[in-house]
Amino acid sequence: MNALTIRLLAAPEAVALARHAVREHLGPDGHPDAALCASELLTNVITHLGEGTPVTLRITGRATRTRVELTDPDPRAWPVLRQAADSDESGRGLVLLDAVALRWGGVTRGARTKTVWCEL
Repeated sequence: MNALTIRLLAAPEAVALARHAVREHLGPDGHPDAALCASELLTNVITHLGEGTPVTLRITGRATRTRVELTDPDPRAWPVLRQAADSDESGRGLVLLDAVALRWGGVTRGARTKTVWCEL
């Protein structure tokens, strides 16, 4: 299977674009949670690094094992799983990712980048 690679700027409108691209790429037999994971990883970049941050989204695999990777230009800002309080309006993205992924969180650090991934 060919991998899907999308380079884009992290922004709220890019989240919907990424979800759509993942669903189109994986097709009807693809993993249904891949789009959710891609959007949560992208939303984390928007929240913690800011709008306009250049990112690369990669999807590999198919229905039996799908890998979602998001690379951003800040090797220092690592994702942290935390429990949001009932009254918090945000902070549940990684909890969702943790709930649907077989495994996640491996951060591959480059000289000027990091890649956060999950497998479904």
